[in-house]
Amino acid sequence: MDEKFAITASIVLYKENLEELTKTINCFLNTPLKKKLYLIDNNKDRRFENLYSYEEVEYIAVGKNIGFGAGHNIILEQIKTLSKHHLILNPDVYFTSNVIPNLISKLDRHEIVSMIAPKVLFPDGMHQFSCRRYPKIPELLARRFPFLKPLFNSYIEKGKYNDKQLEYSFFADYITGCFHLYKTEDLIKVGGFDERYFLYMEDVDICKKIEKIDKQKLYYPKEEIIHVLKQGSSKDFNLFIMHINSAIKYFLKWGF
Repeated sequence: MDEKFAITASIVLYKENLEELTKTINCFLNTPLKKKLYLIDNNKDRRFENLYSYEEVEYIAVGKNIGFGAGHNIILEQIKTLSKHHLILNPDVYFTSNVIPNLISKLDRHEIVSMIAPKVLFPDGMHQFSCRRYPKIPELLARRFPFLKPLFNSYIEKGKYNDKQLEYSFFADYITGCFHLYKTEDLIKVGGFDERYFLYMEDVDICKKIEKIDKQKLYYPKEEIIHVLKQGSSKDFNLFIMHINSAIKYFLKWGF
């Protein structure tokens, strides 16, 4: 492989907060490695074009909203021979300059690991519980309908690995998709994200696909990042319906 970068990364953009996005981009660009960042703009109006004129940033205008997974998949062919590692990055994530190099160092020590992710915190420092067991229907229902929580709270607690000591690393079922650091060859091998999911559940699905190639996902809490987390599907009815549709697709694909 004729690798040119230690790491590539992609951010899919749709109606993003400019201040948050700029902070995220700067966090990545401050990483002391040879790197390249793809900004994939799903807005019709190309609103982020010409805003970030850096040699290490490539802007790609899609012209329409094709969804999260399909957006990230656009650059799969390009990164095949460009980098050893690829970062799936949300536009509202902040981290220090040593996080990516330290995660890469840990990732490369383990042949069985395809993807690594750090501990995720809210801006107020509270734990975001980004590593989870594969979801069950009662858990998803209880998380979306608070009045059901007393009935299914045990599912929620088990889903968050509350029975584990989360200050230690372990192989998680799935890790939420705000910050996935992959070995590029394994991301290519699984075909990236399943584009049948427009939004939601694609991060769970790709973790299932990693297991299909006999590899693992490592939750590594020695490194920490901040994620703003909009939780749109709990506030917007259209996003809620989209989340339900994605959940149905997931369970039909992988079983109930």
